[in-house]
Amino acid sequence: MTDVAVRGSLWLFAVNLVSKSSQIVVTLALALFLTEADLGAVALVVSVVNIGQVVQAMGVYDIVSRTALDPAKTAGTVLTMSIAAGTLLAATLIATAGPITEALGAPDADQMLRLAALTLPFTAAGGVQMALMHRNLDFRRRMLPDAGGMLLGAITTVSLAATGTGPTALVLGLLCTAVAQPILAAVAGARIRPTWDEEAATEAARWIAVVGPGALIAVLLINVDYLAIGHVLGPEAVGGYSLAFRIAWVPYIMVAVVLGGVLFPVCADLIRNGRRDELPLYRFTVATMVITGGLYVTVALLSQGIVVLGEQWASATKTLVLLCGYGLGLSLLHVWYQVIRAAGHARQYLALEAAHLVTLLTALAFTTRHGVEAVAVTQLTVVWLLVPATWLVLARNGLAFPLPRLARTAASVVAGGLLSLGLSELLPDTTTVAGLAATGLLLLAAYCAIALPANRTVLIGLKERA
Repeated sequence: MTDVAVRGSLWLFAVNLVSKSSQIVVTLALALFLTEADLGAVALVVSVVNIGQVVQAMGVYDIVSRTALDPAKTAGTVLTMSIAAGTLLAATLIATAGPITEALGAPDADQMLRLAALTLPFTAAGGVQMALMHRNLDFRRRMLPDAGGMLLGAITTVSLAATGTGPTALVLGLLCTAVAQPILAAVAGARIRPTWDEEAATEAARWIAVVGPGALIAVLLINVDYLAIGHVLGPEAVGGYSLAFRIAWVPYIMVAVVLGGVLFPVCADLIRNGRRDELPLYRFTVATMVITGGLYVTVALLSQGIVVLGEQWASATKTLVLLCGYGLGLSLLHVWYQVIRAAGHARQYLALEAAHLVTLLTALAFTTRHGVEAVAVTQLTVVWLLVPATWLVLARNGLAFPLPRLARTAASVVAGGLLSLGLSELLPDTTTVAGLAATGLLLLAAYCAIALPANRTVLIGLKERA
């Protein structure tokens, strides 16, 4: 399992590097070619479709990874369930697009929502195919459907946006990605036939009943802020906020999701084989804190550089800084949630997610009208309230490690951040992409000079304990 986990981590990182780099290019293109209102409308449409994608695939990865039944039969059964749900959801969104976009403050986005809804049956199929690859940490084969599909979609979006297609460019890119994924997954060898196995369906239904709501809550947590801003402040406010959020989202996706994607099947395997005391939570936590910490420090210190995309985005600077703190907290939660779920405590995971959502919704009801920075502060505050609560759940279930072991790591992250901050005060401001990249590398190197040596033994041991 050691070598498989390490190879899986590297391949998943490569997949995310290609796919998320494509998303970064798309984000930059949209910021260059679209107005704040157009970008906001697109963000609202994508948020609604993201929620639909999770509803149609509740717990797919967990079911296929955890099942002790024939994984091929389970995957075929879940494929049937997911495609049926995706088709139903697509039809529902197409029929109700008008009222939905009206409620979100973007009535002119109804046609974009109808077009985006067509992606759902295709993402349902692709999701099950990649879940089967995920079970065996076979992320190498995921490169073609996951990263390949994202590249095709990115090329479509950027090309259309550059020729003046407007916000519809992103929706067409999403549709291209969705259609390409199941085709490329089949080419990569993940050929799953829709089937129906009663035992597999029963197991899936039981797991979905617990994990499914958690998955829905999770996607609401990362989209409800868009919906609230759109409803209260309008799509133009969503535009600036969504750009900051997309940038702050990158370290979380590139690091925490990669580590969590490997940690869940590793922990599930260890627990199945009675090796609960070998769970590598400590080392994965250290890796998350050190790596995402450095990336978020760098992004926050370079936040004013967002104006290279246009002066209209200057107002997103403070929002981006706040969302960097939010991203770090969310990264820790994501990694810790994988262990809770892998250990079979799905109801406790659901309770944590539900508490997060209820707290966030309650706070947003009072803060959204005060502007997007108030929303970012709300996200930051609520996510860090959940960090100690999640730690207590880990400890109660005998999954945690002694908390003082993190003191050295926390100190090194703070010290690395302070060194980067001091260096940033000495460097001249830059207004070019190349200048920002060079400055970012210098700041990240300064951080690494402190943080990496202090955690060298733990990070190297990640391979040995995984």
